[in-house]
Amino acid sequence: MASSDDCIKIIGLDGSLQYMTDGGRRVMEVDDFDAIKGCPWPDFWRDEGNRAAVAAIEAACEGRDSRFTGYADTVKGTRRFWDVKVSPIFAEDGSVESILSVSRDITAIKNFETEQELLRSELSHRIKNILALVQSLANQTLRNDSDMATSRVAFLERLHALSHAQDLFSSHNQVSTTLSHLVESAISIQDPSRVEVSGPDVHLSSKSSLAFALTLHELMTNAVKYGALSNAEGKVAISWSVEPGDGEPELHFQWKERGGPVVVPPERKGFGSRMIEKALVGYINGAASITYAPTGLVAEVRGPLSALLAL
Repeated sequence: MASSDDCIKIIGLDGSLQYMTDGGRRVMEVDDFDAIKGCPWPDFWRDEGNRAAVAAIEAACEGRDSRFTGYADTVKGTRRFWDVKVSPIFAEDGSVESILSVSRDITAIKNFETEQELLRSELSHRIKNILALVQSLANQTLRNDSDMATSRVAFLERLHALSHAQDLFSSHNQVSTTLSHLVESAISIQDPSRVEVSGPDVHLSSKSSLAFALTLHELMTNAVKYGALSNAEGKVAISWSVEPGDGEPELHFQWKERGGPVVVPPERKGFGSRMIEKALVGYINGAASITYAPTGLVAEVRGPLSALLAL
């Protein structure tokens, strides 16, 4: 038993700790057993674990086995999660004379289960966010384009933008990415001399990233078809900064075009405008504006940093 990592103990019928194996002392970080001998064993346990330990003592006194799991600190304060079996020790006349407790440290298993639960929760959030955006994409695209063939192409392009943004997470098993990564991905097929990018590292949750990726896709598509990148001279400046806000830092993002055809404000707002002014703003709890200046379109977004990381 000395080589075992199980904490094996003898407990009195009153719940007092009477004996502990060498292996038990090692895993419970006990330097001097005499200092804790006789103390109430249930007092080692927290919350539900304490109640379960008291119930296990009562059951053992009645001649019944029991089992429970719970958190208990070592003597030196290390928090550990245990799988505990409690059994009565019978005298020759059949009466219960003491109690045997065998506790196994399963902290690593508990931590793994907790991590898996967090991953499942994150996956659930991502799926819900993606489905909400896909639904919005379908509604907005099909509502505005009367030509089904055109609608289909636009819808598939937008789905591809979402898929590419999701790849930034899944390929690195991350729960967040940076704005710079999204921007670099959005401009990767453009002439680098025509797109200026500047800004610090700003982390985004999966939800915020998907909305930003779709926004960048819409802005880039518009710039290539009608804006600064539709001719040979125009350029796009993409910049962002972190500035003091109302009680917390805020992100200030700007997309600014110049050198393209003269900009004429549209008669009605397209999908990209609504995406920025409604969906993206709603996701980051901020504000946005699109200015159709004759010299080039300017899109600006502001939002608190805390909202950018919210799941």
